[in-house]
Amino acid sequence: MRRFLVFFLFLTSIALAQTTSKNEVDSVDYYIELSNFNMKTNNYKFSLTFAQRAIDYAKKAGDVAAQANAYATLGAIYFELKKYDDAIEVYYRSVSLYSTLKPSGNQAFSYYRLGLCYMEKGDYSKADVNFDKAKTIYQTIRIPNAIELLNLQKGIVYSAKGEYKSAIPIFSQIIAKPDSEDTFKTKAEALYQIGNIEMHNNRKNLALNYLNRAYELNGRNKNIEQKAKILLSLSQVHERLLDVNRAYTLLKKHLQLKDSIAYLNAQKLGSEDYVQFKESEKLKTIEQMDKENKEQQKANKVAKLISILAIALISILSLLSLSLYKNNIIRNQSNLLLKEKNAELQIAKEKAEKASKARAEFLSTVSHELRTPLNAINGITHLLLEENPKESQMNYLTSLKFSGNYLLTFINEILEINRIESSAIETENINFNLKLLLGNIQQSLKELASINNNAFTIEIDPNIPDFLIGDPTKLSQIFLNLINNALKFTKNGEVRVLLTTNEINEEFTSIHFEVLDTGIGIPEEKIETVFDSFAQGSIEINRKYGGTGLGLTIVKKLVEIMGGKIKLESVVGKGSSFTFDLSFKIGIDAAAQEKMAFDVDESILDGKKVLLIEDNKINQMITKKMVENKGMLCEVIDNGEDAIEAVKNNAYDLVLMDVHLPGINGTIATQTIRTFDKKTRIIALTAISLNENRDMLMSFGMNDVITKPFDPADFYRIISQNLTK
Repeated sequence: MRRFLVFFLFLTSIALAQTTSKNEVDSVDYYIELSNFNMKTNNYKFSLTFAQRAIDYAKKAGDVAAQANAYATLGAIYFELKKYDDAIEVYYRSVSLYSTLKPSGNQAFSYYRLGLCYMEKGDYSKADVNFDKAKTIYQTIRIPNAIELLNLQKGIVYSAKGEYKSAIPIFSQIIAKPDSEDTFKTKAEALYQIGNIEMHNNRKNLALNYLNRAYELNGRNKNIEQKAKILLSLSQVHERLLDVNRAYTLLKKHLQLKDSIAYLNAQKLGSEDYVQFKESEKLKTIEQMDKENKEQQKANKVAKLISILAIALISILSLLSLSLYKNNIIRNQSNLLLKEKNAELQIAKEKAEKASKARAEFLSTVSHELRTPLNAINGITHLLLEENPKESQMNYLTSLKFSGNYLLTFINEILEINRIESSAIETENINFNLKLLLGNIQQSLKELASINNNAFTIEIDPNIPDFLIGDPTKLSQIFLNLINNALKFTKNGEVRVLLTTNEINEEFTSIHFEVLDTGIGIPEEKIETVFDSFAQGSIEINRKYGGTGLGLTIVKKLVEIMGGKIKLESVVGKGSSFTFDLSFKIGIDAAAQEKMAFDVDESILDGKKVLLIEDNKINQMITKKMVENKGMLCEVIDNGEDAIEAVKNNAYDLVLMDVHLPGINGTIATQTIRTFDKKTRIIALTAISLNENRDMLMSFGMNDVITKPFDPADFYRIISQNLTK
């Protein structure tokens, strides 16, 4: 009976422990399955071999769970071979490994098997302890059938110890269960046990009733070991009832079954095979111990060498410590002074950081507030230029457009001072026309030159290519600041811009730039500080000529970013000369490309329905006009809440979303829209400040960004690109 109960628990535990697909069984599981199969077919020699292979493979793989399962399998074989001492040894290894893992059916099953082994050896106290451990785990993982089997074993332990009053309630509870395939085995065993108790109490008829019921149920589960036990007990009861013939017949059946069981057990594994397996196991253990011993000896040698080196090192360090002792005293005194200085520096650093943060926030706020009216200036200028102005007006509008762009660039470069100081600014490498760039600057500053009655000329070495690859925006900022200063501090004089070639080949050219003036000059003692922020020669000069004092600071930083170094020579009353050298990659005549880049196929834009979300009335007017000028239909909304409803209830080809809106801002509105509309293209309109960036806006679900004040060509290009996606 016990063998059948063990087999049931083993199957239950394996089913719970299985965590991988049947199609993905690893080598350890494969050998365990082979071992179990051979054990079921009484081929214990191969079963032992496969179990040992599973253990070896699990150790090699370093899989604790696999090792525990493999040892449990080996323990099951020893148990079936009635080698209980060997079974106890490997089961303890198994539960030791399981204890490092989560509670499982296999762990409970190993404790159950340990209890059975101790019962077979007659050590009921240890059997009881292991059954309790198994029961605790089975309760944790909720396997009620297994707990009932454990209760049966507890009852058998009580009965074996003569504690019949404790055993009978357990057996009675099991007998009261309804008959089923799951209860035949346990009920037959419980009836057999309680029948023996009644026979011990000399209640022969009651004992006979229980044993006959046990014999009947045994016929359903076909457990021959249990049947042999029941036949023996029935023979003893009939003998006590003086029914000698019946007693003899039952005893004869018992002896026949006992001989059959003995024969089957003898076929399981010959004594020589078992001894050979154990010897092989011992040899492996000896080899492992020998290997570990050699490794230990090697480790001891290394440890000895380390000890010798450590002693030598300690000796050297001791000598050094003596020499360092006096230095430490001096150093401690110095450290006290340094700590005081560091504390002062830390206070100064915190003040500087607060000032820097305040400056950054101020610049961010001011730049954002400047961009909004500047967008109106640039936008209106663009609209006027598109309405075919008179030729006399064209020059003014062109200059106004360039000045607006210059003011935008100037604002951006002021902000970039902070980025430069934090190494966050990057240079562009785009194709541009150098002569056209300088011509535009000359045209923009022509009025200032005439006000001060200055001759303003630009001389370009004919060997310099027209088109270069570099950063035209930063180069414009450099020249605008230098030429503006030269014209401002010169009256009735001359300002010259000279460009000469240092070196040129097929791919690169090095250009020497020089801005000369015949103005008031800079005192020698001011030359070293003139490039510092807010430095302007003197208070009188600042009051007379105006300016922020940031121009030359920006120039110096931008020249260094572009790979050059600016030099200044000046004589008071005679003028100044600013020079620097920059290298450029030679570009190509990009007139055709530029035309392609900025031309927009108006057939793409015609009739498209655009939703504009903008709270500034002037920006509404300008942006709407620019959209409608290309044949698009434009609907205007001034807040985020209405924008969400409009997109939800209407179909638009494109949404232009201002970032800073009253109530729900543009980013939150876009994020909300994306919960129900993921297709409509949304372009952000923003005067980007220091704490804003393109990636942040895109993360809310926007598809592109147009920066205010926007360049009309870029405005139409970005809209066209998004409408074709």
